[in-house]
Amino acid sequence: MSTPPPDAPRPTPPPGAQVPAPSPAPAPPVKPAGNKPAAERSKSPGLGARLRAWRDQHLWSLVSSLGRVANRPFATLMTIGVMAVALALPLGLGLGLANLERLSGSVQESRDVSLFLDAEVGAAQAGTLADELRRRADVAKVTIKTPAQGLEEFRQMSELAGALAILGENPLPSVLLVTPRDDGAALAEAMRHEPRVELVQHDAAWRRRLSAWLAFGAQFTWVLAALFGLGVLLVVGNTVRLDIGNRRDEIAVLQQLGATDGFIRRPFIYLGAWYGLGAGALALGLLAIAAALLQPTLSALVASYGSDFAWRSPGLRGVAAVLALATGLGWFGAWLACGHHLRQTRPTDL
Repeated sequence: MSTPPPDAPRPTPPPGAQVPAPSPAPAPPVKPAGNKPAAERSKSPGLGARLRAWRDQHLWSLVSSLGRVANRPFATLMTIGVMAVALALPLGLGLGLANLERLSGSVQESRDVSLFLDAEVGAAQAGTLADELRRRADVAKVTIKTPAQGLEEFRQMSELAGALAILGENPLPSVLLVTPRDDGAALAEAMRHEPRVELVQHDAAWRRRLSAWLAFGAQFTWVLAALFGLGVLLVVGNTVRLDIGNRRDEIAVLQQLGATDGFIRRPFIYLGAWYGLGAGALALGLLAIAAALLQPTLSALVASYGSDFAWRSPGLRGVAAVLALATGLGWFGAWLACGHHLRQTRPTDL
């Protein structure tokens, strides 16, 4: 049976006959969306995109934690105040010891060995003895004070000006001021057997006691700083723990959604860092106020000993170090509190 050509007319069906429905045309193939192959679309984002996401997450945590601090001004001030006092006490003690060491070192006469020569020793013999002392390995410096210079110093004292006016001649001997390289004990002992020396004045015992007290004070400062630093960690940890408790349900939902511990911990760590930074700034302010209040009394006390003294502040480097240390303590305390909570709570069915 031959097949009719495509252009041939189709026969008309008789009336009442059922005509079969034409079969539908095949649908065109569906192209995948996008111009890239499926293998390329399934690749993870690049390093730049991940860095931008990491930056955005940290910025969001930083700003949101600052907002939480600002929304609770009274509670924040109480927490920062307790931390600031705990930081200010060891910092103030350490700063006071540093200024005390500077004050004790500024009095050069307390470090010298004073040799009062015999009255019969003239200027030439005094110079010879000074040259012999300069050649010693334990001597750093030798200064000769002539009888004329000593007399002029006495004349500048109003209490002795009248008594010196009636003297016919200068009774003062030559004096050698020797600065030792060590404690000067061996030098002072050797000079006591020198026939040209009448009197040796050396405050070695006083200097040893002062050095021992300063060393004890420095050690005590470190111990005190460690104890108060632990107190700061406890304050931050307890404050962050309370905040974690108020957001327990939110944390549970995030854990159910697959959030990592770092994502959950990040806002609380920044919260602790803000607490530490505020406490460090407040502690420095308290120290500045205390120094301003004590400076007049301290200046009057030092002036009574014939000297002048100004309280030295920690400086820009010291301020930066204190702020960095306080921020680090707040950061670490919050990290400990968050780590303990995340270890205790793991994703469970809600």
